[in-house]
Amino acid sequence: MSAYDPLHGFDGELNTDQLDIEYNARATVSPERFATTMQDYLDATASARIHCLARADLPYSEDSGGPRLDLYGTNPGERRPAVMFIHGGYWRALTKEHSGFMASMLADRGIATIVPDYRLAPDASLAEIVHDVRSALAFTWHRGAGLGIDRERITLCGSSAGGHLAASCIQPGWQVAYGLPDIAVRTALPVSGLFHLGPIARCHPQAWLSLSGEDVLHLSPLLKPPVRPAASHMRITVALAASEAEGFKRQSMAYHEALLAAGVSSSLLEIAGRNHFDVVLDLADPQSQLARALLDLVTSGHQAA
Repeated sequence: MSAYDPLHGFDGELNTDQLDIEYNARATVSPERFATTMQDYLDATASARIHCLARADLPYSEDSGGPRLDLYGTNPGERRPAVMFIHGGYWRALTKEHSGFMASMLADRGIATIVPDYRLAPDASLAEIVHDVRSALAFTWHRGAGLGIDRERITLCGSSAGGHLAASCIQPGWQVAYGLPDIAVRTALPVSGLFHLGPIARCHPQAWLSLSGEDVLHLSPLLKPPVRPAASHMRITVALAASEAEGFKRQSMAYHEALLAAGVSSSLLEIAGRNHFDVVLDLADPQSQLARALLDLVTSGHQAA
């Protein structure tokens, strides 16, 4: 593993050309397979909208014209545990219309699903994107009873850039400004995530992110893991596909190790036979390893509460 420093992460010895290769998720699949997987996201989400959509296009920010979220799988008069799924797309692509494919599986098991949109780069900075997702979580937590959600039983899940954003929601120090307790969320499943932005600031995503050194230090979840005593109440599974690009693999392993060092109960889960893009589709299959891990986290979050 390369030498480590806080600004550059574990990839400080790699040059830009090497980083471009090792953080190019699209290069791990053919264009045809990528296009098919994106269509699978859309088709499965459209099916879930028919099956169990409860509320669509709820504004969650102070700006009524700002980003919105969809809510699936609630039941009148009941407060259900919920999974908030945060989509990927390297912070510049995809929408909530791609991102509700697990909602039917969860609804059939009495679990709601929250799927927020967020502003996208380059029109929004990464700090603004993180703010959007934290605002979606705060909105859901504060409005939980009225939405049919048990706010003490929210599990975060996200794919790729969404894995970074899910991890950003369990960083310490931001919660008070949003009216949240230190332990607003006890369980999380980041999938194929990015947790240290140092390498990202030195390769192709920098073209649309324009990260500063301060951004790297403040917006990298690996540098700001949960702290005790909150950490001891958390359980996180860090998941990745077997066919990830090498940079994504290193980041998942490093984040898992940082969580353990912080006192978090963390597991590292590698899904065989899957790539960076199709691995999260396993969340729609209750028999898959990834879906079982998610369901286990939802259950354990209830027990911890």
